Amino acid sequence: MKVVLAGTVIAEAEQDDLIRIEGNWYFPPASVAEGVLVESPTPYTCPWKGECQYFSVQAGGELHKDLAWSYPHPYPSAFDRVGKDFSGYVAFDARVQISE
Repeated sequence: MKVVLAGTVIAEAEQDDLIRIEGNWYFPPASVAEGVLVESPTPYTCPWKGECQYFSVQAGGELHKDLAWSYPHPYPSAFDRVGKDFSGYVAFDARVQISE
């Protein structure tokens, strides 16, 4: 699957390597293009996944605020709920194009 924003490929991975959580595809960290994610100070803590890290996305010569997020250190109980360790996997906002 491929993530594209403003004509820039942000991430690309086989669907078998992705994790689906609450309707969002989470991409392995190694599948995300280098230099496109910029850490954001936007705070959020999910009640069951834990502390979230938001990212702005650098694409098409612009910085698109808070269009990606990750859980660097999810709560251990979240692994049981999801069925896999999704630490550091990256999900993208619906405004980013995700295709097969």
